[in-house]
Amino acid sequence: MATTSFTKKTLGLETMEPSVTPPSAETQTTFLKKPKLGSAPSRKRDIPEGLWTKCKKCAAMIYDKELDANLKVCPKCQFHFPIGARERIHALVETCSFEESDATMESVDILKFKGASSYASKLEHYKKGSLKEAICTGIGRIGKHRVALGVMEFGFLGGSMGSVVGERIARLVEAATDKGLPLIIVSTSGGARMYEGVFSLMQLAKTCGALAYHAKARLPYISVLTNPTMAGVMASYAAVGDLILAEPGAMIGFAGPRVIESTTQSELPPGFQTAEFLTVHGLIDAIVPRGEMKARLCYYLDYLMVGREQLAAMGGS
Repeated sequence: MATTSFTKKTLGLETMEPSVTPPSAETQTTFLKKPKLGSAPSRKRDIPEGLWTKCKKCAAMIYDKELDANLKVCPKCQFHFPIGARERIHALVETCSFEESDATMESVDILKFKGASSYASKLEHYKKGSLKEAICTGIGRIGKHRVALGVMEFGFLGGSMGSVVGERIARLVEAATDKGLPLIIVSTSGGARMYEGVFSLMQLAKTCGALAYHAKARLPYISVLTNPTMAGVMASYAAVGDLILAEPGAMIGFAGPRVIESTTQSELPPGFQTAEFLTVHGLIDAIVPRGEMKARLCYYLDYLMVGREQLAAMGGS
């Protein structure tokens, strides 16, 4: 039996690729760009400098005018910011009662000190400010009392004590002794001025010698310690007051904590070299906030000068 076979033919289909015609030069193709997230205008405003200050303790932002009105004390946590000598004098004495003394006495480079920058160049730079030295001395009135007042300026070479600072203090003490006035010295210093070598160290003995004569005349000396009061200043006139006051949180001592720890090979107690620690251990008589300082000084002077005032009323000397 014959078998019939069938053959399946597949029609050949030729696949044609679509032709791509380039756009003419006259046609302009536009592409839409996605907007960037950062292109929108920011609502944050640039804050000009000199309007706000951030508290170093509580991180609060304080309006500068409010801070100045509060004597550079944080209204939220009572942190005491540094304050200049002129501002402190203005906060303590009665208006227009302060007469500055020895204002023209300035330091010179006795030893021709050389280093990364010379002592002479540093003096020239710092003398451009309101003060020519690291202390301002004079006679003023606090309440009803005329007082001899000296206020140190930490902004001038860290309030370091050189020959001129020591001489100004000695002359202030001698003037207070001669005029029968109580003496108040507000200290803030890193210590003796290393650029003057042994000349600065001699001021420790000179200032304490003048204070000994002041004490012999039975006149009061109030020492006010602020942040920081260290080294040669704390080892001399700042620590020999009849009454020693301090601002809250002030760092007070001779050497720094790291130097003491490495020397003694022992761990220091918490709060070491703070005003609060030294008050507990008997070196400081009272911690007085800056805003209360003037009223407290008036109170102490009323008590300390009562005998002198009675003697003067009787015609004695």
